[in-house]
Amino acid sequence: MERTKIVSQHYFKLIIASVLVALASALLAFTLKHLTEFFEHFLFQKVSNSYSYLFIILPTVGITAIYFLRKYVFRNRRNKGITEIYKTLDQRKDHLPLFKIPSHFINGFLTVIFGGSTGVEVSTVVATATIGNYAYEQEFSARMYKRELICAGVVAGVAILFTSPLAGWLFAIEVIARKMRKSLVISCTAAALISWGFIYFFDSETILHREVSDWKYAAIPFFIILSILGGTLSVYFTLMVTRMKKLFSNISNNFIRVNLGAIAVGTMIYFFPSLYGDSYHGLREVLNEPLAVPSVSLFFLVAVAVLKPLAASLTLGAGGDGGVFAPSIVAGAFLGLMVAFIGNSYFNVDLIPINFALIGAAATLSASLYAPFTSVVLICNLLPGGFQLFLPILVCCFISFIVAKLILPYNVYTYDFYLSSKAP
Repeated sequence: MERTKIVSQHYFKLIIASVLVALASALLAFTLKHLTEFFEHFLFQKVSNSYSYLFIILPTVGITAIYFLRKYVFRNRRNKGITEIYKTLDQRKDHLPLFKIPSHFINGFLTVIFGGSTGVEVSTVVATATIGNYAYEQEFSARMYKRELICAGVVAGVAILFTSPLAGWLFAIEVIARKMRKSLVISCTAAALISWGFIYFFDSETILHREVSDWKYAAIPFFIILSILGGTLSVYFTLMVTRMKKLFSNISNNFIRVNLGAIAVGTMIYFFPSLYGDSYHGLREVLNEPLAVPSVSLFFLVAVAVLKPLAASLTLGAGGDGGVFAPSIVAGAFLGLMVAFIGNSYFNVDLIPINFALIGAAATLSASLYAPFTSVVLICNLLPGGFQLFLPILVCCFISFIVAKLILPYNVYTYDFYLSSKAP
């Protein structure tokens, strides 16, 4: 009886601590998300309207600023993305220092608004995990609940970014915790409920705005082809990041390292402005056309699908802060539009472009994160009516996941390289 009472008290404290962590994490994610969106849009519009040549040097401005911040403000302490969270969880004595919050917040913000071709998702995940770790250090709950509080922060961060508490919950369990137990379910569910309330009152707008209508059985063969291509694209992305990390780590001159990668990214953005920042704006622009796929060229769709992972890899190699979410979603979506374009143009089938954009994004993200359940829910929440595609997205996520594992086995698949926000 006494033991039951103690356990109940521990759970009550865990719930309260998880709620506080979720509130702080939701506020941080909301602020970073909307500040980044505003300034990214502002700079992109200013430059694209009158001074498009500035696209070439804008990423250099952001990544150079990050370099000096790391050197003089954060005292050369490195950010290593999600790898830091794993290390903290696996070694109880290790903690995420508080500087990770401003460091990832500022660096992620500067990377994206100046055109660095990645997103703020991993920056948000590490910053919110740090909030959870801080709550643990302050003994807001029992000393055994470090993983729970870190995951509570991550749930809220991902939930706010993608307006999906369930996606945040699944990501925390599937990718961060990598295990299931009662206390984790309690903390993550408490955080998800707080995130749901925050989204309901403050931020319910989805990333994409086109509605999904329906899908046809005739599209199934093309869905399968797209799934295989999505798994292959994610492996290409993985290899690009690992190769670029190795390449840039061998450059001892900081000026050359920063500018080589940043100017290469800027040059690609100059020719393909859709690569700017997280690229959600470019995807929205294509999808908002009444007949999205026929209105663009096949070359453009292929180019963005192939160049987005390369641009993201160069951004991270040069010293930008970011991860795989936005590049995988955008590259996969353009890959899906490419398959729909080919099907409609050369095989005379009536494929729905928005459906293929979503399935391409889900397939590529699933193989990139090695998290099919998270990817299904996250992508279904990208736009209104997305859950009408739940079944094909679920199947395609598992196909791409298997394809990626066959091409690049898990023991070769390095989270240390790929899911980290690279900091030279």
